[in-house]
Amino acid sequence: MATYLLKKSYQLKNLKEIKFKDLWGDHGVFTTMWIYGKPAKILFFENHIKNLIISLKSYGISKKSLKKDIIEIINTNLSKDKKYNHLLRVALNKQVISISLRKRVKPKLNFNLKLVNLRREKPKYKNLKYKKILSHLVKLDNSRSDIGLVVNNKILETGTSNLLFVKKQKIFTPIKNYYEGNTYKFLKSKIKKISRKDILIKDLDNFEEIILVGSGKGVTSVKSIQEINWKRKSLNKFKVFSKYYRLAVKKCNNYKF
Repeated sequence: MATYLLKKSYQLKNLKEIKFKDLWGDHGVFTTMWIYGKPAKILFFENHIKNLIISLKSYGISKKSLKKDIIEIINTNLSKDKKYNHLLRVALNKQVISISLRKRVKPKLNFNLKLVNLRREKPKYKNLKYKKILSHLVKLDNSRSDIGLVVNNKILETGTSNLLFVKKQKIFTPIKNYYEGNTYKFLKSKIKKISRKDILIKDLDNFEEIILVGSGKGVTSVKSIQEINWKRKSLNKFKVFSKYYRLAVKKCNNYKF
């Protein structure tokens, strides 16, 4: 069970506080950011907000002051005096802005994937149609496990993160039907080449490493997938990606209230 520091909701039209609504299942979008340290830093903040605004327009959620209002609500609920290690979630539908802070749990090295036949609705967007995914995630210890979303015997992403696959020092990612998160985009900018290909379940044993990348998981190496008896054979690329990620964390500017 997640430990929340806060959960608040506001009317989109006037920013008046109302009873909290998580908005899961609604027509809308969300973003999840890692906030850490004192003074606070929010990793890839500008990219998160930019992507959120673009997605909101695609979902017909618009307001002239939308970006300003989102940042105002974030600022209202953050403290300059608190030391953070939390996941900051901002979610919107056409009537409501919701914000929450929950503790960020560090993934362990004995991390595993559980395969589930499921695909997110409109996977190009970080939309709120997440109830089926959450019904699986709530059963797991998220420091040790995530679900791998599988469609037509192809693995696409996890319930929380993007996936990178390593074979003979080459990096692969699925062709389509997943959301490209900000951590993924950052690492993509550091890697000379990522090849797109269908990642078939039957071919997973050909890969030495499977790596999760995302705001909640950071860079996490998968140790095993029990259903197909897949086991990690190397940590080489995980160590390289982790180094890039740690540098980004270190260089991130303090959040400006």
